[in-house]
Amino acid sequence: MMSKKKSDRILQLSDVSKVFARGTVDEVRALDGANLDVYDRDFVTIIGSNGAGKSTLLNIVAGVYPPERGSRVVLDGDDVTLFAEYRRAAYVGRVWQSPEVGTAGNLSIEENLSLAMLRAQRRRLRPAVNKGRRQLFREALSGLGLGLENRLNTPVCTLSGGQRQALALVMATISKPAILLLDEHIATLDPKTAETVLNLSDVIIEREKMTAMMVTHNMELALRYGNRLIMMHKGRIVVDMAESDKKALSVGDLVNAFEKAAGEQFKDDSILLSGGN
Repeated sequence: MMSKKKSDRILQLSDVSKVFARGTVDEVRALDGANLDVYDRDFVTIIGSNGAGKSTLLNIVAGVYPPERGSRVVLDGDDVTLFAEYRRAAYVGRVWQSPEVGTAGNLSIEENLSLAMLRAQRRRLRPAVNKGRRQLFREALSGLGLGLENRLNTPVCTLSGGQRQALALVMATISKPAILLLDEHIATLDPKTAETVLNLSDVIIEREKMTAMMVTHNMELALRYGNRLIMMHKGRIVVDMAESDKKALSVGDLVNAFEKAAGEQFKDDSILLSGGN
């Protein structure tokens, strides 16, 4: 990786481990001393087979799980290792696999966006939606090209899966978090819609000058999107490539790089597939 200034570092993970069901027959070491620096405007794609630790890594960043003793998580210059998930909301925007998780179907588009704006702030006794916010919402939605800016009062449950996930993207970025986490956010979408949402993700990340991490099961997508690629195996980061290194690679080249770094044969055919998902 090209050296970058510490002042540009948005995320620092130092010796981060996570063990589930410790001391039982079901004990799993999901993360094993992972170290990672993510810098301003990095768009990092994360690849790895099932159980590699990809989603656990994002959950540690988001504060869903506390890491093991000795781990350290720094976001935007602040040590947040002991912060609960709600305290991380000021730093982290996230889009999940399912659009239903990141949006409230019984609320309107503007109500969802208002909640997203307020989630990282202290609650105050004031209207959740006002004229100024509506204009901000319209501007944020207009760039999607889906016409949602003219449907602010529409219940979110009436939107298609792709529209709802596009709304979730705007919700995750409207409060300008330090980092955006995309956790297999096209996994439940059909290939055509998945491609649309991926392109929208790329547009929003570029437009908002976001720092982002995207988990995917698809090597072809990991090579196509982002300026940096990491590959995980057994809770560790075994490959870390800059854009200059990955842009000329094929999926086969990436498999070879993994096998050289991991010291074993790659066995998960499910993430060799090309296409949207």
